[in-house]
Amino acid sequence: MAMSFNKTADHEWELNVCGYACPHPQMYTKKALQKLESGDVLSLVFDNPSSGESIMAMCEAEGNDLIDRQEGSGSFTWKIRKA
Repeated sequence: MAMSFNKTADHEWELNVCGYACPHPQMYTKKALQKLESGDVLSLVFDNPSSGESIMAMCEAEGNDLIDRQEGSGSFTWKIRKA
């Protein structure tokens, strides 16, 4: 189990926090977003359903846009555009 944070394309990043329980996915997401520039997109992959609510609340509080949400085979992939 290792958190991974990688650049996948210009202005696109992926953060994988599968295997982590609250509050770690939200904390890692917050740290990752702080490293991005405005308009960059973070693909967040996580498998702890309860993390979704806190991540969504954090995005709303910080003004980041949740532009896509997918669920499959026990994990979630959300795309977040930094405000």
